[in-house]
Amino acid sequence: MEAPLVDLPTQLIRLSDLSNKRNTDFAVEPDAVQSKAIADALSILAVKKLRFTGAFTPLGRTDWELTGKLGATVQQACVITLEPVTTRIDEPVVRRYIANFEETDEEEIEMTADENTESLPTTLDVAAVMIEALSLALPPFPRKDGAALGEAVFADKNVAPMTDEDAKPFAGLGALRDALQNKGDADS
Repeated sequence: MEAPLVDLPTQLIRLSDLSNKRNTDFAVEPDAVQSKAIADALSILAVKKLRFTGAFTPLGRTDWELTGKLGATVQQACVITLEPVTTRIDEPVVRRYIANFEETDEEEIEMTADENTESLPTTLDVAAVMIEALSLALPPFPRKDGAALGEAVFADKNVAPMTDEDAKPFAGLGALRDALQNKGDADS
């Protein structure tokens, strides 16, 4: 069993304590221990730099909009060589928290609602929003410059291995056409 992620940063904000007459700024910048815990939680090699800044903007008397900027430098393993790949991430983050938000329980619904809108929580962990935004912004298949996956060929002894070129559905049609044309030219 894994150890609990106690070193993950938290920054709880009680939305009802914020003034609904002006914006409320926030900033989250994890230290080295917290950055390591975030890297472990996201199964990446390292989080070199991470900063999440923004503001809560009141939307009426009870609703809120979080707008922020996520800046990060991360290291992930190359999907081909497993060598470290460093990526710079600069992402805008927008979330809306609505008091009378209704979630549907239906399995299949038409996606007309804004995916950035959620039910209004009593407290919000801004650091958790940062970690979620970082996980969504990570490249899904990081690749080191110049890394390429070569062609693997496997076959039993005395059997000609099938290559990627052979597996193309129309690869043999060109050769058949040329053979028929050559036969027609020889008959003339």
